[in-house]
Amino acid sequence: MSPALQITLIATIVAVGIAAIGYFGFKISRSTKEMGTDADEATFTTLHHMSIAVPHLEQGLTREGAAKSAKALRRLLNCPVLLITDTRSILATDSGIEFTAALEEEAGKAYSTALGTGKTQVNRSSGQDFVAAPIMVGDQAVGTVTALTPRAGAGFVRAVSEVAVFVSAQVSTAQLDENKAMLLEAQMRALRAQISPHFIYNSLNAIASFINTDPARARELVIEFADFTRYSFRRRGEFTTLAEELEAIDRYLLLEKARFGERIKVSLRIAPEVLPTQIPFLSLQPLVENAVRHGLEAREDGGVISITATEDGLYAVIGVEDDGVGMDPEQLASVLAGTTANMHVGLRNVDVRLRQLYGNANGLIIDTAPGAGTQITMRIPKFRPRRPASIED
Repeated sequence: MSPALQITLIATIVAVGIAAIGYFGFKISRSTKEMGTDADEATFTTLHHMSIAVPHLEQGLTREGAAKSAKALRRLLNCPVLLITDTRSILATDSGIEFTAALEEEAGKAYSTALGTGKTQVNRSSGQDFVAAPIMVGDQAVGTVTALTPRAGAGFVRAVSEVAVFVSAQVSTAQLDENKAMLLEAQMRALRAQISPHFIYNSLNAIASFINTDPARARELVIEFADFTRYSFRRRGEFTTLAEELEAIDRYLLLEKARFGERIKVSLRIAPEVLPTQIPFLSLQPLVENAVRHGLEAREDGGVISITATEDGLYAVIGVEDDGVGMDPEQLASVLAGTTANMHVGLRNVDVRLRQLYGNANGLIIDTAPGAGTQITMRIPKFRPRRPASIED
């Protein structure tokens, strides 16, 4: 074979090879891009629109949240008009066409019936259908998702119903958060009610006893009493710092010492690094009050209350210990379970609040026995849990 023919043959082989590589590379590239099926793409699109809607529904059915979520839900259903209503009116309208008064009237017929029956309704009129599906909280319709489409087939009706179920789940969660907040507020009021009659009566009696014998001491105690009650009945959120709670406890113990004198001794061991820790408001003071009322008051010679706070990784570990009369563990279990009334109410309320805020693993840890004193420990995460709304007491 001549050199010229060899060169020609080699060049041809190289050209064919390059063409083959290019062809298979193109096919591989196309197959990579087409790895997702139409069903996969639809799923991802659905999840995307739902993820956009979720944050705006976390506060329940509000006008602002409905307005922001309606846009994503209309894209999800791919319909010309989508409405979100409550039981009285339209909260939000997202429309790709002019939403006329006539359309609003037709929509009203659909969502009013859906609210009344608690079932998805279709209002058919010339050339367009409104599908209204109820937003349910429990067995009660609290609103609707209402969508306009040229012709509502079974698939579209089912899709609107499923979107309403999705919205119902978000609204129900918001309702549970609101109920939880209301329960926490009720427990806070119960703690304040516990403080009011017993502590106020005894403190005023103690102050009165010094008016004639030691007026300066009486004035000092009046100031401490005013500061403590101002803190206890403040109208701010449900959290405070450990430092603020300890200041209130110091005032409380000064007033109790006015009654008991040297019968009550206090030991404090507080790590400075945990002082800024956010703790539930009135969570530590009831433990100290329990130590005084149920631990030391029954002893003629009183005793010692030890308050400690240390850092343990992501937690602040806070303890209140007394060497008083102690408690029966079985009776204590009944108190914490809520089956024994009018005893150690503060302990139960604090325990319930801690579990609601931080989970069941973070309730009070109590070690006690008759005649052996009581040691109460709580572990507070250094982070504050997210609340659905601030509670003003």
